[in-house]
Amino acid sequence: MAKKAATSKAGETKPAATGEKKKLATKGEVYTKLASKTGLTKKQVADVFSAMTDMIGNELGKKGPGLFVIPGLLKLKVVRKPATKAKMGINPFTKAPMEYKAKPARNVVKALPLKTLKGMV
Repeated sequence: MAKKAATSKAGETKPAATGEKKKLATKGEVYTKLASKTGLTKKQVADVFSAMTDMIGNELGKKGPGLFVIPGLLKLKVVRKPATKAKMGINPFTKAPMEYKAKPARNVVKALPLKTLKGMV
């Protein structure tokens, strides 16, 4: 049986002790907080994110080195996975023979946290 959330006098619900998560910040809220901390306008903050998106696209694209570092936070890298052929195998749960489907070649973006980010969490 699940516990009910406790209500306060104003009728607001408090998260139960079962570990309910807080709400995720929206893009507008992120821009507003960054604008107030840096002294920039929201439009300037949006322009910074737009420029960073373009830089990441160029660096991780076909002609780029496949690696981009957001200083102090993340290292983004592209792992280029080759195509695989269809093959026969054994289902580990039922032990019945089955065919694994072929997969096309694909690019996977991996985000690796840096030491500073690991220390924040």
